[in-house]
Amino acid sequence: MNNHHEQKIPILSFYSGGGFMDMGFEKAGFEIVWTNEVDEVFVKLHEAGITSWRKARGNGIKAEIFNKKSITEVSADTIVSEAFPEGKPEDFGIIGGPPCQDFTINGNMEGFNGERGKLTIVFFDRILDLLPTFFVMENVTGLTKSKSSKEHLEKLLKRVEKKYFVDHKTLNALDFGVPQHRERVFFIGLLKDKLDEDIIKKSLGDGFTFPVNNKYYGAAKKYKWATVVEFGKKLKKPKELPLELCVESCLIPFRKMKQTPNSNEFFKLYVNVKELAKIGEGETNRPSFKRLHRFKYSPTACYGNNEVHLHPYKHRRLSVRETLRIQGVDDSYVLPSDLPLSKKFKMIGNGVPVPLAEAIANAVKNYLINYKLISF
Repeated sequence: MNNHHEQKIPILSFYSGGGFMDMGFEKAGFEIVWTNEVDEVFVKLHEAGITSWRKARGNGIKAEIFNKKSITEVSADTIVSEAFPEGKPEDFGIIGGPPCQDFTINGNMEGFNGERGKLTIVFFDRILDLLPTFFVMENVTGLTKSKSSKEHLEKLLKRVEKKYFVDHKTLNALDFGVPQHRERVFFIGLLKDKLDEDIIKKSLGDGFTFPVNNKYYGAAKKYKWATVVEFGKKLKKPKELPLELCVESCLIPFRKMKQTPNSNEFFKLYVNVKELAKIGEGETNRPSFKRLHRFKYSPTACYGNNEVHLHPYKHRRLSVRETLRIQGVDDSYVLPSDLPLSKKFKMIGNGVPVPLAEAIANAVKNYLINYKLISF
């Protein structure tokens, strides 16, 4: 455990969802002191999941969502009074992934004019109101790809860059040891007032060195991944493939279901078994009923609209526990069985894989230490 004199840097978490990003930061030694989530069911899921996860880690602090209003209605003063009743500390961070459907390729592409796109603007507004030592924003890659949202983003960032040194990079979850091929863009900002201008020019002139996990870096191209085979075939794992990057590492055998929480929760399939059997193992380029391959990664954790991937070799969709594992979430994170399945899958699908969040959190921590912004 940490020594008592060691000060943990407090974090405000916006759009907390299931708290996957929060878990990454807690694992890196930060402390989540304020959370915000507007969806009532996500609130219940978050509080249960994070509380059970913390308990397993020997942390008795019960997780709660501190503010359940839309961030558009929550002023900077309210946030400070809720998060820091004794006054704003010298150092704290803000993290969040504003809901991003407006920037996804299969979303409505409304970008910043969409209701959700506005939340990205408000996120930056609150950063400029509160001036944290650092911030991390996570979003879908569509934000930096489409021309219109890219231009708008640059405008937004110009405002932020008056106060912050900002850099961004697209990272793939697979490179961080999670069995899913999923790209997300991360923006990291460091408060200029805390940095010496010379340091910025010398050390940060080319931007941050974002975290890279050399063990798995470039995994998508590095290994010879399994290809589509007929459903129900007996298979052996190719020797050189790391099991932890394969969906197989997340699947729960029938004999372990009883003792594994949330493993018996999956959407019923209302499709003829014969029809389903025609879908090969690893056939993921279909519009729906994508079947994963046990010796390959998943294209994402799971989709909205209840389109959860099919199990590689069983007649069912993946369970809540299996999709949580694909997101790098520990089995000690337990969700209440009585809450709606569609909400669980949506929340899990929205989250940042925990190992990726932890790598980002450690990168931020190293900056803060190396540039003497903060003493940990």
